[in-house]
Parts: sequence; structure tokens; C-alpha cells
Amino acid sequence: MKSKWWWHRAVAVAVILLGAPPAPAATRANKAPRATKPRGLVSPPILAPDPAIPDPSPDALRIRDWVALAGDNHALPYLIVDKPSATAWLFDARHRPLARVPVLLGIAPGDEATPGVGAKKLAEIGPAEKTTPAGRFLARYGLAAGRQRVLWVDYTDSVALHPIPSDAAKRERRAARMASPSADDNRITFGCINVPGRFYARRVRPLFTRKGGYVYVIPEASPLEAVFPGVRTLPYAAPPPATLEASRP
Repeated sequence: MKSKWWWHRAVAVAVILLGAPPAPAATRANKAPRATKPRGLVSPPILAPDPAIPDPSPDALRIRDWVALAGDNHALPYLIVDKPSATAWLFDARHRPLARVPVLLGIAPGDEATPGVGAKKLAEIGPAEKTTPAGRFLARYGLAAGRQRVLWVDYTDSVALHPIPSDAAKRERRAARMASPSADDNRITFGCINVPGRFYARRVRPLFTRKGGYVYVIPEASPLEAVFPGVRTLPYAAPPPATLEASRP
């Protein structure tokens, strides 16, 4: 069985460098509306880490290690969204892996949101403007159109993380695209990040409701270091020899 070398390495990095000051955030954190605290809100449940989660992609692993090294999540839960593989990994505030899920992304390729797209109505957004921007975002719950509460990732550009909308056009086949083993058909949204409904209700909402968290969106067209300069301080690390031996047929 392949050992979870990436998880043990992350724990070691965090322990060795505990107490190091957080690196300055070179990427942007969007301004989101302050979510009002519902009455009777209790602390979110402690969700157990899942050791059976498949290893993150190499870029996602570098982001995760950098976040743990620099304390960039500021003791908040976070999601790493890998656009090339249309996959998201959820971590708790202590960098423990909680889940891995497929995601649906903006239909247009690219890593930058079109200026002013957040002020447009959906019908006014052109195909080339339906981009999921890459970067570091402080995500918080707030109200969207129709008084629906969503997790805003980039409020200025109207990018939110939520389940597949119930009113999504049937011809878009969003559920089928999400269930597909290929990432090639996961580009269909206006720019928002769609996640499985059960994952959203049982994992994301309990963790992000009170204080929010961070969402790190890996670029698809730009170098990782251009969007996340902090990863330059964390060189590539090869898995331990034991892991390499165990993975050979």
C-alpha cells in the first residue's frame, strides 16, 4: 500500500517550523461582505481527517506545504482547487486532509477575471469572460441573488463556491460532468466553483460558516510561482525512498 508520505512530510514541516512568522501574502485576498452570525450558532463539529484521501497533485502539494510552513491560513480551514485536474482538496485549520472532490469550473480558460465582470448580469457575461480566477482568496459566507447564502470566494468578481444550482440548464449536464472520470468536461460554469452537494453540506458549511477560510486556486496558464510567490521558498521535495520502493510494481 502506498504510504501517505506527503501527509507525514507536512506534519514534520509544521512541527519543525512552528512559531515562524507568517510570510507576507503576495497574492490578493478579496473583500467579502461580513456574514452575520445566526442566532444559536454553536461551534462547528470536529471533522476527522481521512487517511484514505488520494495524494494531492504536485502543485497542490506545494501549496499545501507552503501554507503549513508559513501559517498562511491563519488558523482557518482551507481549500486547494487544482484547475488543471478540476479537483479540490479540503484541509482543516491544522492542515489535516478532510476530503478530495471533483469540481466544475468556468468554461473559459485563463487565470484572470475580466475587469468589471462582477457588475454584470449573467445574461451579459460573454463566453470568454466565464473564467475562474486563480489566486489566494479569503472566503466568507454572504448573500447572493435571491437572498441565497453562498461561500463567496471572490466577491468583487462574483465568484462563489456552491453546489450545482437547482436551476442550471439541463443541457449543461453538470451532474454528469462532475461524475465523469475525465477533467476535460468539467468546464461549464460562469466562473463559480461547483462542488458536490453532500460535500458542501457536511464538510464546507460546518467549517467555513463561523469565520470563513481560505481558497487557493491553482493556475492553469500561469506558472505557479507567478500566482503564489511564496512557494519559491519551498523547493521540490522527493518522496522518501521507502515510498518510491513501495510504489514500484
